[in-house]
Amino acid sequence: MTVIDPDTQAGWAAEAEAEEEDDAEDMPLSLRLSIADTLTLGNATCGFMAVYFTTTGILIPHLTGSDETGMARHSAATAVILMLAAAIFDLFDGLVARKLRSSPMGAELDNLSDLISFGLAPAYFVLVYGMVADDAHQRVSALAAVVVLLAVVLRLARFSCVTMKDGMFQGMPSPFGALTVISIVLLELPFVPTLLAIIGVAWLMVSRVEYPKPRGVLAVAMLSWIVAAMGLLAAWAFDAPGGQLLLQTGCALQVVTGAVIPLFATARRVNTFRDNRREARAAQLP
Repeated sequence: MTVIDPDTQAGWAAEAEAEEEDDAEDMPLSLRLSIADTLTLGNATCGFMAVYFTTTGILIPHLTGSDETGMARHSAATAVILMLAAAIFDLFDGLVARKLRSSPMGAELDNLSDLISFGLAPAYFVLVYGMVADDAHQRVSALAAVVVLLAVVLRLARFSCVTMKDGMFQGMPSPFGALTVISIVLLELPFVPTLLAIIGVAWLMVSRVEYPKPRGVLAVAMLSWIVAAMGLLAAWAFDAPGGQLLLQTGCALQVVTGAVIPLFATARRVNTFRDNRREARAAQLP
């Protein structure tokens, strides 16, 4: 029987703890995850699970000839709710990063997660819609899905390179764009208007139209709208009385908001241009 000296065992434990502390100190700052980074990873997880539910609950039953064909309510609602949850994570990771700290790789994690949740997931949703909807054209829908994905890729890349004035985005933010694309699909309009509206949203994401950042009151309003949208989706999924009408009303409001904001931004730019011209002319007068 081997006898271990307590003092020796205590010494080993102290040395092990010291080695762990040294390893933590030697770990590069770029490899340490912050609280904001954890929220960002939650964003990516929600986006991936949205793709999973879209595949297993909508696409596979359609391909296997299941009795439940088309846009199955429960799976479609679950996928969209996960994208909404990703938007909540995306909202809070920025707030937490500003209040606490963010790691050196926080910005890269945010872009990669946004690409999954607000690029791949909605584009895949559009692709599946083109495969299961009665009046849709699969190849054209695939092209529209690629346009949505590339618009988000370009938008995120430009966001990393272009410096905007504080409090503003250039182009429709990818979470807002993704939710607008999903709303267009859930409205179940004829195929051609649906396709044109989706392409219009993709164009807005890469446009120079300015959108306000969700801070302060606007952040609270956005969070409230996301929670309300989750409730509408749940009511629709469980076939609650008026659930279909409520969902279509919410989707219509999302689409109208996405169309109205550029109009206000354009009107503001025109008014600013006119005011500058008037000031220039007044300065030239003797």
